[in-house]
Order: sequence, then structure tokens, then C-alpha cells
Amino acid sequence: MPGLLKPDGFIGPALEAPDMKEDTMGLKAEEALETDFEGFLGYLRSKTRVFMDIDDDQYYITHTDGYWRVQDCGQLNEKGRFTDCSELVATMPELIELPWRDGKSIHDLFPAATFYESIQEGWEQ
Repeated sequence: MPGLLKPDGFIGPALEAPDMKEDTMGLKAEEALETDFEGFLGYLRSKTRVFMDIDDDQYYITHTDGYWRVQDCGQLNEKGRFTDCSELVATMPELIELPWRDGKSIHDLFPAATFYESIQEGWEQ
């Protein structure tokens, strides 16, 4: 049976990677979501990702790799992905109340923000 090797010897059997969908950034829907704050929380809990526009800035709120985060759509990393602009947190309620934009949280910013669905190409709706 093939195994994994390190310079100091055998470390165990080879494991196949699980069949996982590559995490991709969504596409921003054209029409804004119409919802109150409680409806927004339910939407985000269900869909796990949404675009947020505030002033002239655009952000991507998402749950990936086991963490919730806000990403800046105007700043791309070396892989061409949005960059994190908030701390990574384990739960959605933590993220909603986490100050990350000029000391304000998503909860604080909600009244002045516009939210858009994140359309995932290749995902069944």
C-alpha cells in the first residue's frame, strides 16, 4: 500500500483528498435584497454569503474554511481573491457585532448599507 514519506521515514498510509467543491467568490446580483435586520440575519444564516455596499465601498460577507469574515472587494490578494478586512470568527453572531470598519460592526452599518445576493456559479439554487 502506498504511503506518505518524510525524510525520516514512513508516516502513514496515503489518503485521497475528499471530493470538495473549490471555494469561489460569488457574483454580485444586480437587484438589492429588500429585508429588515432580522430578515437579513436569517438570509445570511441560510446562504452564508452576501455582498454589502456602503458609501463607495463593497464588501463580501462570507463563511469559508470554518470561519466568518468580511472581505474587501476592492483589495485582491496574489491569488486574485478578496482580502479579509475583519478578524476571522467562529460564529455569525460574533461577526455581526464585530467592529471592523471604522470601529463599526455590520449591525451598526446595516441601516446605511445595501445588500446583494451572492450568486454561486455552478451551484444549484
